[in-house]
Amino acid sequence: MDETLDLRGLKCPLPALMTRKALARLTPGAGLTVLADDPLAAVDIPHMCHTLGHAVESVVARDGYSEFALRSGSA
Repeated sequence: MDETLDLRGLKCPLPALMTRKALARLTPGAGLTVLADDPLAAVDIPHMCHTLGHAVESVVARDGYSEFALRSGSA
């Protein structure tokens, strides 16, 4: 079952740090949906994922926030 992490209202660097922590506790291949309204999250979260071996399946701009579909890697 995929998990959702609502980080709306948090400012940089918290969205990326909390996403990193959530991905680290998931089993490889598990899905994580992240909701974030900090504009820097659109850069920070994908960068963190690529650096640590997690997959960014999609980033969708919603009304006032971004929705990230992530997949946990083996990192």
